Amino acid sequence: MDKGQSTLLMDFNRFFQTYQRRFIHFAYTYTHDEAAAEDIVMEAMTDYWEQMAAPSHVTNAPAYVLTMVKHKCIDYLRHLQYHQKVSDEITQLYTWELSTRLSTLEEFEPEEIFTKEILEVVEGTLQKLPERTRQIFLMSRYENLSHKEIADRLEITTKGVEFHIAKATKLLRVALKDYLPTALLYFYIN
Repeated sequence: MDKGQSTLLMDFNRFFQTYQRRFIHFAYTYTHDEAAAEDIVMEAMTDYWEQMAAPSHVTNAPAYVLTMVKHKCIDYLRHLQYHQKVSDEITQLYTWELSTRLSTLEEFEPEEIFTKEILEVVEGTLQKLPERTRQIFLMSRYENLSHKEIADRLEITTKGVEFHIAKATKLLRVALKDYLPTALLYFYIN
C-alpha cells in the first residue's frame, strides 16, 4: 500500500468513525429497524469508499453519504410499503372469503337437504340405475350396511359392491351438480 492509499484509508476510517453512528441514527429514524439501518449505512459507506478510490467531485462527503443513506432508506421503505400492500390484499381476500363462508353457512337451512326437488332428482336417478346397482346403493346408503355385509347378503365380492356404489354415486354426482354441497351432506357421495 502506497502513502496515498494509506492516507486515503486513514481519512476514510476517520470519516467512518465520525459519522457512522449519526447516519445509523438517521436511517433508524425512518426504518424503525436497527439492523436495516446499519445495513443501509454500511452500503452507503462502502459506495463512498469505492468513490474515494476514483477521482471524484465530492466536496461535501457527509452530505454525499447522507444523500445515499436517504435514497437507500427510501428504497427500503418503498419495499416495505409494497410488501404491506400485498399483505393487506391477501388479508382482504381472506376476510372476504371468510365472510362468504360465514354468510353461506348462516343462510344454510338443513331442511333444504330434504327438499322435494332434490329427493325427486335422487329418485329419478336411482330409477335409471340397473336393478343390482340400485339395490346395492340403497343397502349401503339407506340401510347403512357395510360393503362386506352387502357382499355377504348378495353373494358377491366386496370389489363388486364398490363398483356398483361408485357407478351409482357417479350418476348421482352428475344429477345433483346444481345441489352440491348440500346433497353431499345427505348422501355422502364419495
